[in-house]
Amino acid sequence: MARHRHAMELPSIGKLDRSAGQLARQLSTLLREAIRRGELKPGELLPSTRHLASSLGVSRGTVLEAFEQLIAEGYLEAQAGAGTRVATALADGPDDGRNDERNDGPNDRPHHRPTTRTPARDVHEPAAPRQFSTRATAFAELGRQFSPLPPVPFAVSVPLGPTAPDDVWRRLGNRTRALRAAAPSGYDDPQGVPALRSAIADYVRRSRSVHCTPEQVIVTTGTQQGLYLSCQVLLDADDLAWVEDPAYRGITGILESTGHQRGMVRVPVDEAGIDVEAGRAMAEHARAAFVTPSHQYPLGMPLSMARRNALLAWARATGAWIVEDDYDSELRYVGHPFPSLQGLAPELVVYLGTFSKILFPSLRLGYAIVPPPLVPAFCGARVLIDRHSPSADQHVVAAFIDEGHLDRHIRRVRLVYADRRQHLIAAIARWIPDELAWLQPGDQGMHLVLWLAEGTDDQRIASLAIEAGVSVRPVSPMYSATNARPGLVLGLGGYSDDQIDAAVKTLAKVLTSAARSRAASRAG
Repeated sequence: MARHRHAMELPSIGKLDRSAGQLARQLSTLLREAIRRGELKPGELLPSTRHLASSLGVSRGTVLEAFEQLIAEGYLEAQAGAGTRVATALADGPDDGRNDERNDGPNDRPHHRPTTRTPARDVHEPAAPRQFSTRATAFAELGRQFSPLPPVPFAVSVPLGPTAPDDVWRRLGNRTRALRAAAPSGYDDPQGVPALRSAIADYVRRSRSVHCTPEQVIVTTGTQQGLYLSCQVLLDADDLAWVEDPAYRGITGILESTGHQRGMVRVPVDEAGIDVEAGRAMAEHARAAFVTPSHQYPLGMPLSMARRNALLAWARATGAWIVEDDYDSELRYVGHPFPSLQGLAPELVVYLGTFSKILFPSLRLGYAIVPPPLVPAFCGARVLIDRHSPSADQHVVAAFIDEGHLDRHIRRVRLVYADRRQHLIAAIARWIPDELAWLQPGDQGMHLVLWLAEGTDDQRIASLAIEAGVSVRPVSPMYSATNARPGLVLGLGGYSDDQIDAAVKTLAKVLTSAARSRAASRAG
């Protein structure tokens, strides 16, 4: 059975001036102005005359008189048994509103009923220009850079087909809710549901060699929130922080927008990962280092053991913290996944993980594992952001881990993504010439980096590709301004072989066309 739209409240009409009299005329004027301002939309159901009369403290006859006037003018329409609505015909076009003033009387009839035109809105004096803060401008740009890509190749983390845990997820969700474990309740612990914290601690011990107890686990809405919490807790206003160059735009964006842009030290990355000696030369006494040691983002190489030892030695000697973003370490296609950096020095490392990549992004659940002395500070910072993650899905994830579904899911995803990865590599080799683009070597993760020929505007290429139906992100914004290189991030996702082939062919056309335009521009 179809559900009926409920009548809306009318706070926009304000109060009637009883000392002025003519209450019906006042009410019709207020309703008419609310419609003209767009506060009452065409087709919206108004309260009943009895309800509106009661809320305004007037007689029902006063409301009936106002409604009848506006029905006559074409602003409202009434149907027996269906109530009174704003006239749907008002959505069809503009009106100059010239007849409004002469039609206010209760017995007047308009010369022209606005049955097909929307009355003009009130004319206001021009407002003073608004001045946007520097931070507002920066946030707007970040919002543009992080706007969701269409779920087509090569958007990252699109859990389609065999990589989506739909059936198991629904079953566990139904079961936990039936047991009322995930029923709505009051505020929960900012650290997260105890069952999930225990499951996470056991999971990272087995899979990532992380050393922790459930008391060190803080459930977050994902890695992004973990990075934000880390910046809030670990850094004071004038502190320096190492950040890889290139790096995940999420961490550089946080530092830029929270007053730490001048303290952000962009440490170069080579084939062995972050260059610790370069970092020490640039900022020996930085307070923290933000790194992706298992799978450098976006380039993909792991941090070598020599560099790991050097990074930990630096942190011990200077009292610095290390923030380890372990965003998709489960997906290594050759050999075993690299152990975590945290397992080598639990007292120095804040370890960040997420379920968004391996399960599905809309889940919005991740975790931070912090040294015990930092737990109260992280909890306090978390309370100020959103208090805690939604509890219901935490119970489902806990059951998903405890019953072995996550381990099986990861094995299945690893096989599917390994196959997609090989097919994508072959397709690029077949349809995209080396002089236009080439792949960054790597053997793990949910994406590949496609380097573009020098002089290519990767942001322009990304825009053209999206217009052509291919979702990619540019690499150059992930670098510092002086070191930027053009490239594209290609997500593996749950795409079929046919989808990958079609997308690579389209991308090849975009790159070829751009190369021709550059050549013509140089020739001219």
